[in-house]
Amino acid sequence: MAVDPEHVLRAAAALLTRKSTATMDEVAKAAGISRATLHRHFAGRDALVRALESLGIAECEAALDAARLDEGTAGEAVRRLVGAIEPAAGLLAFLYSENQLFEGEELNAGWTLIDDRISALFRRGQLSGEFRIDLTPAWLTEALYGLLASGAWMVHSGKGAPNDFQHMIVELLLGGALRRDAPQREES
Repeated sequence: MAVDPEHVLRAAAALLTRKSTATMDEVAKAAGISRATLHRHFAGRDALVRALESLGIAECEAALDAARLDEGTAGEAVRRLVGAIEPAAGLLAFLYSENQLFEGEELNAGWTLIDDRISALFRRGQLSGEFRIDLTPAWLTEALYGLLASGAWMVHSGKGAPNDFQHMIVELLLGGALRRDAPQREES
């Protein structure tokens, strides 16, 4: 019987999103295969996490493309991006907590390309006067990642409604990122 590696990855992602400490035995069971079969495809947890990283990068790239970041205002593009990335948010939350993916010199270049695309969106919003200029695009990008991970965990834990995911993230992010005119001082 042929094993579909994408099915195994999707099953692993679904499980690890809910239980980040799941063992390889638990991953194999979730995928409906034996532990030996899982190990033939992924030598260990690190290899599985690296494969999930590739899946996460592909999911992010697809969401970035679907969000049409260059169309409309930057705020509209952020809304579309959060909506497009929502199905992968749980996987991204898991990957966000996997420190070995972001330490040392082995950082996957795919993350850098994703960072660059999202930072360019925030930069565009700053240049158009839509977003504050005192927050760097890199800072706004990391804030978005943190909100996506937190939103995924909120929904998973039942503390947040799935239907609120996009609204809550966008409103919190943009409410803090939108440029505001300085209040007028009263002359004495």
